[in-house]
Formats: sequence, C-alpha cells, structure tokens
Amino acid sequence: MAPEQIRQVVLDILAKIAPDEDLSDLDDTVAFREQMELDSMDFLDIVMELRKLYRIQIPEEDYTNLVTMQSTVDYLTPLLKDA
Repeated sequence: MAPEQIRQVVLDILAKIAPDEDLSDLDDTVAFREQMELDSMDFLDIVMELRKLYRIQIPEEDYTNLVTMQSTVDYLTPLLKDA
C-alpha cells in the first residue's frame, strides 16, 4: 500500500472516531491531539481499527510512532506494503 493510501485509511479511521472534526486542514507534522479532541481511548480505537482492518499488531511501545499523520504513515508503510 502506498503512503498516500495509508494516509487516506488513517483519515477514514479518524473520521469514524471523531465525526465532528474537520480533517480537511489537518497538518501532517503536528500531533493529532494538538489538532483534534482525541483522548487516550480514541487513540486506542485507531490502533484497534488498524488491527481489525489489516491484522497488524502495533506494540504499545510503538504508540509514540503514531503521534502525527506523517509519523503514522512512515510507521505503517513497511507494515502495510503487501496490503
């Protein structure tokens, strides 16, 4: 899966978790929590949705790689290369 596709997948998950958020001006380099009203449960929902959709395991120690859109895409690109 290409990075652009992964970004869209993450946007779709965010739209599902936070339907009232405007994602059109999301800055890929700024932390999700600084741009959106996400709590720790919302973050876990993102991880669980990725697990459900693509059967990938994201260890808790890697959660820091999912802070911004750019870091999330960078982290997921090798994991989803065959998706």
